[in-house]
Amino acid sequence: MSAPGCFIGLMSGTSLDGVDGVLACFDAPFQVLAHASAPFDTALRAELQALNTPGPNELHRAALAANALVEVYARVVVALLTQSQLRPQDVRAIGAHGQTVRHQPGLHDGVGYTLQLNQPALLAERCGIDVVADFRSRDVAAGGQGAPLVPAFHQRIFGRPGQHIAVLNLGGIANLSLLGPEGEILGFDCGPGNLLIDHWCQTHTGEPFDQDGQWAASGQVQTTWLAELMSEPFLHLTPPKSTGRDLFNPDWLAKRLQTQTDLRPQDVQATLTAFTAQACLQALQRHSPACHKLIVCGGGALNLHLMQQLQAGLPGREVVESGAEGLPPLQVEAAAFAWLARQTVSREAGNWPAVTGAQGTRILGAIYPA
Repeated sequence: MSAPGCFIGLMSGTSLDGVDGVLACFDAPFQVLAHASAPFDTALRAELQALNTPGPNELHRAALAANALVEVYARVVVALLTQSQLRPQDVRAIGAHGQTVRHQPGLHDGVGYTLQLNQPALLAERCGIDVVADFRSRDVAAGGQGAPLVPAFHQRIFGRPGQHIAVLNLGGIANLSLLGPEGEILGFDCGPGNLLIDHWCQTHTGEPFDQDGQWAASGQVQTTWLAELMSEPFLHLTPPKSTGRDLFNPDWLAKRLQTQTDLRPQDVQATLTAFTAQACLQALQRHSPACHKLIVCGGGALNLHLMQQLQAGLPGREVVESGAEGLPPLQVEAAAFAWLARQTVSREAGNWPAVTGAQGTRILGAIYPA
């Protein structure tokens, strides 16, 4: 059973920079018909970041933040429809990921939870299109991590028979998809992506991100401190594993800076960028030493200095941003959630148990009819 028509995917990740959306058709050949994005305003970004940690009146604030998030989602949907010259009735469903504010699978009571702020009923009301949301919780209920959910999509788009391919998504958190030559899939979060380097850059330069990694390139990597950062226990856990701002956050960084004195801000930036690269490279070498090619997507793929570090760590192997493989870096995750919406509407599994650790394949998400 397959779902006819086109699907919209909406993604707002741990980087908290805004929303990326795509309108895609999955009938062969797969194609993206439109891509749009919208930034978060300063107030919404600050509130979403604050809601990652305990605070006063959380339920009320979270509900209003979800409403505000959906208004940004709706603007992106309108932009996608305008670009593609399609009507709401031409789109089968919207896959809306929501904004993760807590991710603690398997903790506390043995089940744990993952929490994405969203208001899919409001989005269905605003757009007149069925909405699929809450993708992660079913996998968690089945004993899984609820993340990452993109490796199966990566296999569909980037997998190559006879080749070991790795796909590295550098969003706020970095996650790897390891695609085997016979269709095998492994995937897991491997460390911080842009989260720490964006935070440090914004704090010390006022810029939201380090353009091309130029600021990091002006500093000196502190090798002893880098080794201390690389001792973070999460990096050495065996997959399945996932993480988020629950672990890698400004407090995590502040504690590790306590052992450092007289570091220039640009040296911290250089070391944090090297930390992101080394965590990814260590995971890749450990779990896919035969990798032929590394395909990089997410905002970090636009960081030239970071990409150069990844290439330097993989001599003789190809490191490319995903646009070279047909899907630009800022479209990949949104396209994955369009595909996940298609899977849900088609009553087909969206998770991959070898990736998340769930007890089996599951149909993910809940449908909010238009």
